[in-house]
Amino acid sequence: MSVYDKLKELNITLPEVAVPAAAYLPYMQSGNQLFLSGHVAKKNGQPWVGKLGENMSTEEGKQAARAVAIDLLGTLHHATGGDLNRIKRIVKVMSLVNSSTSFTEQHLVTNGCSELFAQVLGEAGKHARSAFGVAQIPMGCCVEIDLVTELAD
Repeated sequence: MSVYDKLKELNITLPEVAVPAAAYLPYMQSGNQLFLSGHVAKKNGQPWVGKLGENMSTEEGKQAARAVAIDLLGTLHHATGGDLNRIKRIVKVMSLVNSSTSFTEQHLVTNGCSELFAQVLGEAGKHARSAFGVAQIPMGCCVEIDLVTELAD
């Protein structure tokens, strides 16, 4: 099954590439590696504001991370010239979770992203990753995720 068949099965529509909010590019290719800048969680097209452990549950954070993964796939679609089947592997995911000092489930929040990549891309979606709790994310967003991808030759 192609990546696009899987997206259709999951009823996922890929968004357009978001316009950067500051002085950076949404992605950069070097050789066969594609580096995606951090994408923040959005809900209904607006920044998904919240702090895990204060006013958001782990499950809500997981849904936010899944939403970020969909945005990342939209950027990957654009960066690959409209062909997600060119993705050889998601190499590394880094997740920043806007957290209270007592919140310790950043890894579970990040599963929202990791699980979707594995669901959509199969073995190619399984990756190394880091999940950090941070004091704040731009615009007060609850989650920000970036990634490194390897493209097929």
